[in-house]
Amino acid sequence: MNAFKGTGVALITPFHDDHRIDFDSLKRLIDHVVSGGVDYLVVLGTTGESATLTSAEKKQVLKACLEYNDGRVPVMLGIGGNNTQAVLDEIESTDFYGVAAVLSVSPYYNKPSQAGIIAHYTAVADASPAPVVLYNIPGRTMSNMTAATTLTLSHHPNIIGMKEASGNLEQCMQIAAAMPKDFLLLSGDDLLTKALMSIGGSGVISVLANALPQTFKNLTHGDHLSALEATFSLLGLNSLMYVEGNPVGIKNLLFHQGIINSDQVRLPMLRASLELSNQIKSAYLK
Repeated sequence: MNAFKGTGVALITPFHDDHRIDFDSLKRLIDHVVSGGVDYLVVLGTTGESATLTSAEKKQVLKACLEYNDGRVPVMLGIGGNNTQAVLDEIESTDFYGVAAVLSVSPYYNKPSQAGIIAHYTAVADASPAPVVLYNIPGRTMSNMTAATTLTLSHHPNIIGMKEASGNLEQCMQIAAAMPKDFLLLSGDDLLTKALMSIGGSGVISVLANALPQTFKNLTHGDHLSALEATFSLLGLNSLMYVEGNPVGIKNLLFHQGIINSDQVRLPMLRASLELSNQIKSAYLK
């Protein structure tokens, strides 16, 4: 479980201007975040635009990430969806060599009952050859995983943690108060990482760590004052990351840093407007 404490970075998938995957930029990004001190990589999550990658492209991205990482830090793979059987089929067709865990989002759009969510994750955890981290993000899925649901699932032998992005600290406290000793409570909101860790959380799966890995190293591994300073330093940038949708903001920031060659995204997302790009650049340079 210690492999997934601290900072996990929700890697973007860089594109060329013509929307092809930019593997050179991906390698630079992985070198940047690993040398900056992140504890593990999260590949093909929402920030990686997995929704608009083909099955073949997903396999290419995973293969490239494993190759470029070269065993330096653990790799967590995003596999989720709102069709349970399709998720099971994807697990079956995936080569898990080099994959240390799976991050699986709660079923979206369908708005299942809590019992349905439990049944879905039980099927996923039973089928996965790698341990599973749950992912609650009601703003995207339109259904919340309650603390009771998380705690029920926390006792499955192949479920090791929860990425909590509900923004509901009371719900997170309810989980922290009753979760198994070795269960990982991970922040899905960069700004709430310090607060979540103060109640027993283990770290964060971060968007901004793509650009600012050292800041998140200080946040998750530093002393109290260092972690506070790191948290407060994010205030100017964090909200700008989501004004036009994720990963629009973080790709634009990485482009300004010169880490990726283009801030291109795939439809229905659009790359950052000139106004947002200027705001991000200004906030970053402050």
